[in-house]
Order: sequence, then C-alpha cells, then structure tokens
Amino acid sequence: MKYLPRIVDTIISEKMSTFGALLIEGPKWCGKTMTASQHCKSIFNLGDPSQNFNNRTLARTDISLVLRGEKPRLIDEWQEVPPIWDAVRMEVDKSNDKGQFILTGSATPNRKGVLHSGAGRIGRLKMRTMSLYESGDSSGQISLEALCNGHLDNVFVGDHGLNEIIELIMRGGWPANIGIAAKQAAQVSQDYIQAVIEDDVSSIDGIKRDTSKMLLLLRSLARNESTTATISTLSKDVAASDVAGIHRTTVNEYLDIFKRMFLTDNIPPFSSELRSSTRLKKAEKRHLADPSLACALLRATPEKLLKDLN
Repeated sequence: MKYLPRIVDTIISEKMSTFGALLIEGPKWCGKTMTASQHCKSIFNLGDPSQNFNNRTLARTDISLVLRGEKPRLIDEWQEVPPIWDAVRMEVDKSNDKGQFILTGSATPNRKGVLHSGAGRIGRLKMRTMSLYESGDSSGQISLEALCNGHLDNVFVGDHGLNEIIELIMRGGWPANIGIAAKQAAQVSQDYIQAVIEDDVSSIDGIKRDTSKMLLLLRSLARNESTTATISTLSKDVAASDVAGIHRTTVNEYLDIFKRMFLTDNIPPFSSELRSSTRLKKAEKRHLADPSLACALLRATPEKLLKDLN
C-alpha cells in the first residue's frame, strides 16, 4: 500500500530533533504505525499476534530486549507493557541523544506503576484520521490558519457535489478506507466500533463493562455530535432507549474510557486572547474521533443523509 504523506510528518521530524523519544497517540487505524515507520530504522511491535503475542512475553521477561535495535526505534502499542515507558525514559537519560525512540499507542494506559511523566525527555503528539487534503480529496488551497488570521481571499476549489460530500463523510479519514465505496466504508466503521467496545475496552484496565450501555451512550454522542450536550442530556437520551437508564457516574466513567481509547476528540472552550481567562464558550464541544463513526452508530446511509440535511 502506497504511503500518503501526512501533515504530522513535518511535526514528527521537528520533535525527533528536540526530544530523546516521541509518543504518538491517536485512534486505532488512523495510521500511526505507518507514519511512524517512515521515521524509524527498526520496529518492535507489541501488537504482533504471532506465536501467541511472543513479543509481549519477551518484553515482560526482559525489557532491555525491546530497546535493542537500530535507532530511531519504533515501539508499537507500547501500552501493552506499561513499564516500557520508564525503560525508554531511562535509556534516553543515559545518552541524552535526540530521536532515539518512537512510541505509538491507541489507548492511554493506567499510569499505576509508571514512575515518571517523561517531561523533557519524551515529546508528545496526537494523531488523527486523515484530512481531505491528506487523502487527496481537497486541494488544500483554503487554510484554517489563514482564515483565523484574517486572510479571506476568494478561491475556486473545484466542484464537489452533495452526494460526493456525503460519501466522504461516510468514508471518513481512515487510511485503509481510501478508494473504497461508501457502503463498504460504512461496514468498516461499524466493525471498528464493535471491535473497540467488545475487545479493546476491557483490556485497558481489565474491568468488564456493560457493552450494550456503552453502545447506547456512543449513539447518544453521535446524535449530539458537535454540540455541548451535558451529562444530564446524555443520561436522559440513553434512558429513552433503555428502561433501566444509566447513572450519571457511569456516563462520566464511560466518557473517560472513550477518551482514553481515542473514540472521542472533544474541542475545549475557546479563548480569543492569549492572556485572557474569559472563554467564549464555557463547555467543550463533543466530537467523535471521525465523522464516519457517527454515521455508523446511527446506521446512516447516503439516502438517509440526503433526506436529513440537518
């Protein structure tokens, strides 16, 4: 599969020349491993299932094995063996060389047992699904940064019909979805949600949770996409579909899990002035990690979206 350059490639290069190691986090399947592999010379993959996840066994048995290899060294899905964090930090401290390791992860692990934050040694970068510019569906002629700086030049960006825009929303920014039909892409997103909820959520801390209520809450988030819906609003919305309802404490717990799994990507309140404590919005705006997830959760189709443009 041909690598499509990402905007973060430049940022990765900058951070690798600044820090001894770099942590790249983001949703599963957003392209972290593929992008990180463009910047490394060796890889240790803790997500490799071969020989009953032998790499994880090796890491737990002798963590120094994880660190051996040509630098920069990519350690993929490092959160599967959390002590790797401190091992990398200590290795960076020994030589003080820049750009030794790249850590990639699709979940934020429990910090219990991790001794140090890695501040000053391990840089951080959040990666998201592909933008339309990265996937080749936008010319990139209009810049959000330029708009915010007051540059409002008229630019012809081509003719994108409503049907095409709907298909792009349903496809989302998953690298593996580029070039496939909207119907197939919708199935990928549905399977993605199912896999994360049924398999990955319990692995984050070993606690079994009510997956049916989690799905109801995710559907509520899909209905409230790009809004500042409160915990109370979400609780009532779930209760409308489940007689047993859901407690506010449980909603908060599940929202935290979704954040740690990078299923959600909320936008914090915005302040227009550098030194101002005043916020134009007092509540964060709720977003799922990719628009295709909202479509999948609501079982949307191109036909349904055409009839409901609100």
